[in-house]
Amino acid sequence: MLIREAAADDWPRIWPFWHRIVAAGETYAWDPGTSEDEARVLWMNPAKRVYVVEDDNGSVVASAYLTPNYGGPAARIANAGFMVDPDQGGRGYGRALADHLLTEARAAGYWGMVFNAVVETNPAVTLWTSLGFTILGTVPDAFEHPRHGLVGLHIMYRAL
Repeated sequence: MLIREAAADDWPRIWPFWHRIVAAGETYAWDPGTSEDEARVLWMNPAKRVYVVEDDNGSVVASAYLTPNYGGPAARIANAGFMVDPDQGGRGYGRALADHLLTEARAAGYWGMVFNAVVETNPAVTLWTSLGFTILGTVPDAFEHPRHGLVGLHIMYRAL
C-alpha cells in the first residue's frame, strides 16, 4: 500500500466510498444527503491536509484529513476524519492510515488529537482505543442511528 497526500484529481476516487459511508448514516454526523459538491468542500478543504491510501493496484481505498480542531492559542490540537472503503475493511488500511496521520500530526507540531463526534456503535472505537485514544465523555442519545436508534457520541482524545 501507498499512503500519500491527496491531489485534487483524487476526489473522483474518494467520492464513491465517501458517499456510501455518509449516506448509510451510521458513522458520521454529516447529512446523509450531502451532495458531491458539498462533500468535496467538507473533505478536500484547503485548510485540511488530505491523504489517500492506494492498494497494490493503485486503487484509492481510504482517505483521511488532518486539520486544527480549534483556532488561536488552541490550534495545536488536531482533528482528523477517516474513511475506508467498506469493501476494503479488515485489511489494515485504517490502522496504517491512522498511524501515518498521528506521525504527520506530531511532525506538524500538534500536541494532541481530538475526535469530536465518534458514534459509540462505530467499530472504529476499538481502533482508536488501541491507538491510545481515551473517551473523555459521551453525549448521550445525540445520534440517530438507522439501526440502533438513539446512541451516544464519544469525544475521544490522545496526546501526541
